[in-house]
This record gives sequence, C-alpha cells and structure tokens, in this order.
Amino acid sequence: MTKAASIPDKYLRAFSKADINEMPLRRYEGPITVVRTEKQRTMALKEMEGEPLLGFDTETRPVFKKGRKPGPPSLIQLATAERAYVFQINILKLCNGICDLLADPSVVKTGVAVRDDIIGLQRLANFKPANFVDLSDITAKAKLQTHGLRNMAANLLGFRISKSAQCSNWSKEKLTPQQVNYAATDAWVSRELYIALDDLGLIKK
Repeated sequence: MTKAASIPDKYLRAFSKADINEMPLRRYEGPITVVRTEKQRTMALKEMEGEPLLGFDTETRPVFKKGRKPGPPSLIQLATAERAYVFQINILKLCNGICDLLADPSVVKTGVAVRDDIIGLQRLANFKPANFVDLSDITAKAKLQTHGLRNMAANLLGFRISKSAQCSNWSKEKLTPQQVNYAATDAWVSRELYIALDDLGLIKK
C-alpha cells in the first residue's frame, strides 16, 4: 500500500498554520532520563538493549550571526516505547556505545531530516549509520502534503507540538525543564509517527 489513492483522503490534505494552531497541544508525558555522566550513559544504553524502534532527533545550538555555520549537535535524543533519553553530548562525548547503537542495523532509528543530524554527529565521532528512516521521505513518496515534524503530527496524530524552545541555547550545562521536555517530545513524536505510517502500510520493511 504505497500509492496515494490507497491512503484515506483525510491524510492527503495540506495543513495551514491556523489549522494546526486550533489543534490540542501535546507534549511527551512519560519518564525522561537526561544523560550527562558515564554511569548514566551505561545505564541508558543497557535499558535500550533489544529495542527494535527508537525515535531519534538532535538539537544544535542556534546561530544568529549571518554567514556563521552552526556547530555540531549538543544533544541526541532517543525514545523507546517506555522512556525518552536526552544525551548531552556537548558534555559527555559521543562514545562507542552510542555510536554502536547508531550503526546497529537491527534497530530502526526514525526522525525528520535525519541526514543533517547524522552529518552533524559525524563531526563528533566516526560511525557508519545504519537503518535510519527519514519520515519526510516516506510522506513525500506517499504524496502526503505534510513533511515537517509539526505538520506530520497534526496530520497523522491529530495534535500540535510546541516549537517555543527550538532556538534556545542547547549547549547550556544545565538544561531547563522546558528544554528537556521539548527535546524528548521531538523524539517521542518521531517514534509515534513511524508507527502511524506503518499502520497505513507506508513503511517498507
């Protein structure tokens, strides 16, 4: 089921900003682990062992000067069915354990614009990415009119997510609760969108 004609019409329309703003606001309400020590990293990786599907995202400190390129990501977020993990990789180096997970072909890592995220992460560590699924590629092939995370959430999940913390300082040593939840929400929504697209028969296994 990959043709647009086989997808219910309600998923094929475009969403305006006004349409999205009328939808209920949702955020991730499950447990979140902020990982900033080696002990926390070891525990988080152990807890994620055997997970077949992870929501994935990164956050990078924004650049406001014209012509200046952004630095590498400050955070990497991964979400399981039970918990979201926010790794502060600007404090705790991107280690072999996380790189091994990103290179594991048995684990699906799914998000939006994942190529850019991977390029940013490869500035910090050498790894060969495996089994990353870009949700935007799937919706584009299916002729859906929604490709960004916020638009896809509105279309496929029926709610809006906040983008208010998007341009905050992600390289801070101590993140605010708002930042932590924003970061976790993006990874959680990515995982939920993958499941929704799979339910529509749009995920090629």
